[in-house]
Amino acid sequence: MIFKLAERDLQTKYGTFREILYYDGQKESIALVMGEVEKNENVICRIHSACVSGHVFNSVECECQAEMEAAQSEIQKAGNGVIVYLEQEGKGNGHLALMASIPYKKAGMKQSEAYEKAGFEKDARSFRPAAEILRDLQVKSVILLTNNAEKAEDLRKFGIVVTELKDLSTKPHEEITK
Repeated sequence: MIFKLAERDLQTKYGTFREILYYDGQKESIALVMGEVEKNENVICRIHSACVSGHVFNSVECECQAEMEAAQSEIQKAGNGVIVYLEQEGKGNGHLALMASIPYKKAGMKQSEAYEKAGFEKDARSFRPAAEILRDLQVKSVILLTNNAEKAEDLRKFGIVVTELKDLSTKPHEEITK
């Protein structure tokens, strides 16, 4: 069960979002909502996991910050939508897992394989809190901004109607592609 703790307007470079803080008894999650989403169908939605390296330190080793900006831009263009920000650093394994997996990633492994090689789960995330938040917001169905079809399947397991997946590809940082 998820509880709404606080709410405020948040000014961003993509317009004003309503920031809603939730808590599930273990972790906080945030919904950024633009426009009317209650009882709407085909609401543009991004489920986004925390990333200290990308969001706080402006790392060029991931695309997390670029994906967040792309999602905010898409929602701004549409005039309404939801971003659910989950505290799930390192695919739910934490920041230590991310740091421990770097040598394997640099050796050419996919991120999920690198986590496993470093002794962590390939993907320990749960999208249950996101589903509960979308239900609390009374969103009828979503167009999910993602490059991960498994995210849509997980949301569907929790009763969320995903009508479409919309690719959220961003260009890799030049520093990484060298």
